Amino acid sequence: MSTAHPTRDDRVVAAVSEVVGGPVGEHAGRHPWWTPTRVLLLMMAAIFALGMVQKAPCSLADGKDQKWVYSHMCYTDLRPLYVPRGLAELSWPYSDDEGTRDRYEVMEYPVGISYWAYGTAWITQVLGGSDDVDAREDRPVSDLYGDKDVDRELTIFVLVNAVGFAALALLSVWLMARVNPGRPWDAAAFALSPTLVLTGLINWDLIAVALVVGALWAWSRDRPVLTGVLIGLGTAAKLYPLFLLGGVLVICLRRRRYGAFALASVWAAVTWALVNLPAYLSGPDQWKVFWSFNAERGADLGSVWLIADQLTSDGIEVATVNDISWLFFGGWCVGVLVLGLLAGRRTGSVPRLAQLGFLIVAGFLLVNKVYSPQYVLWLLPLAVLARPRWRDQIIWQATEVFYFCTVWWYLGSYLQPAGGGDAGFYWVGIVVRMAGELYLVTVVARDMLLPHNDPVDEPLDGPVDSGDDDPVEGGGGVAHPHVDRVAHGRHVRTVR
Repeated sequence: MSTAHPTRDDRVVAAVSEVVGGPVGEHAGRHPWWTPTRVLLLMMAAIFALGMVQKAPCSLADGKDQKWVYSHMCYTDLRPLYVPRGLAELSWPYSDDEGTRDRYEVMEYPVGISYWAYGTAWITQVLGGSDDVDAREDRPVSDLYGDKDVDRELTIFVLVNAVGFAALALLSVWLMARVNPGRPWDAAAFALSPTLVLTGLINWDLIAVALVVGALWAWSRDRPVLTGVLIGLGTAAKLYPLFLLGGVLVICLRRRRYGAFALASVWAAVTWALVNLPAYLSGPDQWKVFWSFNAERGADLGSVWLIADQLTSDGIEVATVNDISWLFFGGWCVGVLVLGLLAGRRTGSVPRLAQLGFLIVAGFLLVNKVYSPQYVLWLLPLAVLARPRWRDQIIWQATEVFYFCTVWWYLGSYLQPAGGGDAGFYWVGIVVRMAGELYLVTVVARDMLLPHNDPVDEPLDGPVDSGDDDPVEGGGGVAHPHVDRVAHGRHVRTVR
């Protein structure tokens, strides 16, 4: 299969390429060593290094107050959680020991993140040569904040996690380059993403991002079991990877491959249960904290509920927010299901998992109770693969960067009116972000309804026939669409 070169496939890249001589020619050769994947990995390494530099002022500088951190937009959750969650003492996140629970709060994250944080804390203390960890139990927790050894560990902890995140980002790009055969350059919109620079080191979300990309790759390689395992692992780190099963359901219904959906679902559930089991057995009450924390959480940063809550005199009850948001999300999922079942029937094409996954996750984030700045990473690989066009990516990511700026200005009280009251300009940031998501949702939905607009050459995404030409025995009773390349880079979709 030939490779779609971005300078000939994307108008934005073609226009930019004029600076260096224009799009690649018909007879251009390939470099013997610089393959697309290696170039993408180099891009990713450079961008992630830039992200580390962007976070360095808040991770390495001493004596900076919280407002300074917000004004420099370099905040990360890694440092503030090291001591208060017991990582400085290597306390097991799900310990039910009364002494531990009196000293430290329970990690409010899913088990995958808690395991990672605990593991990186252990590596931190090995690298830092911390020999007196047990002695810290006899000291007040407040004393640990001013301890020079602990402060040194904080820096090491951030760096250890950054190296791990960099590995996850590189793995994500490597897998993304292989999801759509012939289109490795689509991953460049991920590797060069400004949102990745700004948010990649805020929290542990890249764990789930890498597992979601892995699931997309496994599905494209006809591996429903591996897809389910990776979705299960991703759901153990963040809830949203579970939503990929909705996209798998739509595709399997269209192709009548019910067994593939069953395999992916069962293995996702089994994997999630096995990963959660150690945490649940060691401290069931502590394991439940993540679920209770999110159920009891009210309208928070970045959500439309925050605007509504601040506009009303008495605020909005948590139960009301929960009920309406889940009702909306349920209706959104039904809409994606109907769209996925109807889209492309005239041409015989089936929506791609990245498209369906993007629509479902976007619907969840549009009405979720909170939109932390790093949540853009949930959408990033799905958006890049669902709509691999630089113009649309630039428009969407520009709105996310605008929101990124406003949320820190808001937290630093820089948007507060001189006369007091709510920071209305922050509401503008929220609305702009939601408008950017809805724009991309509209474009992706259009591509599904009118497949000739979809830039991806091969409309198949997911289990294929594995070489069997029988449309009933090998393809689950449906003919498979293909793409024929014709003159001038245009394509005609046929069913054969």
